[in-house]
Amino acid sequence: METMNEKMARHRIVPVIKLNRADDALPLMEALVKGGLPVAEVTFRTEAAEASIRRIAGAFPDVLLGAGTVTSAEQVERAAAAGAQYVVTPGFSRPVTEHCIKRGLPVYPGVCTPSELMWLLEYGLGVAKFFPAAQYGGLATIKALAAPFPQMRFIPTGGVSEANLADYLAFPKVLACGGSWMVTEPLISAGRFDEIEAMTVRAVKLAAG
Repeated sequence: METMNEKMARHRIVPVIKLNRADDALPLMEALVKGGLPVAEVTFRTEAAEASIRRIAGAFPDVLLGAGTVTSAEQVERAAAAGAQYVVTPGFSRPVTEHCIKRGLPVYPGVCTPSELMWLLEYGLGVAKFFPAAQYGGLATIKALAAPFPQMRFIPTGGVSEANLADYLAFPKVLACGGSWMVTEPLISAGRFDEIEAMTVRAVKLAAG
């Protein structure tokens, strides 16, 4: 059976999704699936997040579905109950990390410094979300961090786009990339799901090289 890390590595892209309306969850997920990317990280930045995860989990059981921007153990519980299979945090939190590990729920903490990577190693975590990637030096910083931490792999998120996706994914220590360029709020709110599908197709082709 594939581990969560192996599934991430196979898909290579994690759409980071902010949903203001739960009613948009299913048509958005349908567009991503049709585009060849059955993956979603639904961020806990809106009131619609929990309901959106629950709807996606019910209608698309094969989708690699996670909860993002998780900042508390209480949100971990809500996300897991709704059907999230993994948790992504914007920064490193010992309580959140420990709660996920205790629950057996894969967790990808956000980090951007060597000290934070050492904290991840304390918990036996081998994959870090590098965030915000663009603001903290992007691929150059990931390469610098990978040298003293050869056991770590990274999911850069923040500023990833069609323009730099291939560069990030060409580096072996990058497991996958998180991004929202194909699932922007304006596209979702306007119901432009055909455009989202088309952009997803392009992203998948880029990731495949």
